[in-house]
Amino acid sequence: MIVGLLTVELHIGWATTLKDKRRVLKSIVDRVRSKYNVSIAEVDNQDLWQRATLGVAVVSNETSHVNQMLETVVRSIEANGEADLIHYSVEIL
Repeated sequence: MIVGLLTVELHIGWATTLKDKRRVLKSIVDRVRSKYNVSIAEVDNQDLWQRATLGVAVVSNETSHVNQMLETVVRSIEANGEADLIHYSVEIL
């Protein structure tokens, strides 16, 4: 069993309240979860209204599949126009 962990840091520059941030994150999380069948949640910076850290997990029996899925998720999040991707890291267990 191969587990892939993706950590994504986002900047939501136009957000002026936590409500704005939550709306953007809900959109991203719901879209990614339904489209790619991965586990995704906000894991850090919950009290900051312009920063967000998302954690994504994928389980497979092949490392190449895990890498492909996580790269696809990164591209999808990056393509979202409401939040800017600051940094991401991938860890394979």
